[in-house]
Amino acid sequence: MSYPKIPSWTYSVPATLLLMAPFDILASLAMDIYLPVVPTMPQALGTSPAVIQLTLSLYMLVLGVGQIVFGPISDIVGRRPVLLGGAALFAVSSFLLAGSSSAPLFVALRLLQAIGASASMVATFATVRDVYAGRPESSTIYGLLGSILSFVPALGPIAGALIADHLGWRAIFFFIGLLSVATLFNAGMRWHETRPAAAKIALRPILTSFPFWVYTVGFSTAMGAFFVFFSTAPRILIDKAGFSGIGFSVAFATVALVMIVTARFAKRFVMHWGIAGSLARGMVMLLFGAVLLVFGELVLQPSLLSFVMPMWVIAIGIVLATAVTANGALDAFGDMAGTAVAFYSCVQSIIVGFAGTLFVLFLGGDSAWPLVGYVCVTALTTLFGLWSLHEPA
Repeated sequence: MSYPKIPSWTYSVPATLLLMAPFDILASLAMDIYLPVVPTMPQALGTSPAVIQLTLSLYMLVLGVGQIVFGPISDIVGRRPVLLGGAALFAVSSFLLAGSSSAPLFVALRLLQAIGASASMVATFATVRDVYAGRPESSTIYGLLGSILSFVPALGPIAGALIADHLGWRAIFFFIGLLSVATLFNAGMRWHETRPAAAKIALRPILTSFPFWVYTVGFSTAMGAFFVFFSTAPRILIDKAGFSGIGFSVAFATVALVMIVTARFAKRFVMHWGIAGSLARGMVMLLFGAVLLVFGELVLQPSLLSFVMPMWVIAIGIVLATAVTANGALDAFGDMAGTAVAFYSCVQSIIVGFAGTLFVLFLGGDSAWPLVGYVCVTALTTLFGLWSLHEPA
């Protein structure tokens, strides 16, 4: 089923990525680049560490939940105004954060920053759904967007530390503000409206769709695997394996590099295996990586070989999954893509944040067992869901 676009999207895939990727990178960067100065912020703002921690937690919460609000709004007023309005709010709040001197104002501005990031993210992915639904290029875009984002947690804190050391913590937010203004200006010149003319809002068809839940759980499996890896890697590689800070960053970045290389071939994989087949093979790769982690945990000492190399296998599975889960989950909702994307992202955030954290808390964050446990439970659940759908894999 096709939906008219006003006007049609004529950019190539590389041009589309250059236009879209900065919005998702900035939304993540606003969290990660700030981490190195978190210990110094209570003294700088005259508050407690708990309040500063609240600025991190609230940012993540609003970033996910806010999409439920902006998804339906983008179905009503369009992707472009939601994207540009969110980006403008993000930019303004970033500059104001650089000049804030009180804790209450700082918390309020972080909330506004998260709201702006949430709006721009949902508009970005709704646009991908509008333009590339049913086209093989979508797997390349989804795969590369996910792979690029995996670099942010590795490089963001390094950039934040360098900026803070030379220019102070305020320069971090001023830097983010400058980047967001450049991104906003570029989008204002080039981002065309893509909302279907017949767009509507309806929650029941989304929430009662079994394929939506199967593919959303598949997406949560992939993103959660990276989340648990990110949560446990410092304690395993630095504390137990003895990696330096730079060595850890390089090892961490190799996982992102594997994802980017794999994403280059995602289009071929999807054309050959189909959506269900690609997701099933992604889950199998995740499970294979989990088996290698078990071997490393039982037989080897914490090292690049025992922990990072199995993660390379898992990284391949992550790309195979994320390249197709959006299409599988949102396929039936072309006329309400904004709303569907919002729930897709929000449900994923809840599953990853809740289940991923539980596995780390109960199985210990200084071993591979949380990653093994999360991958096994969620990947097997996804495979069972695919089998229940009776889709050829």
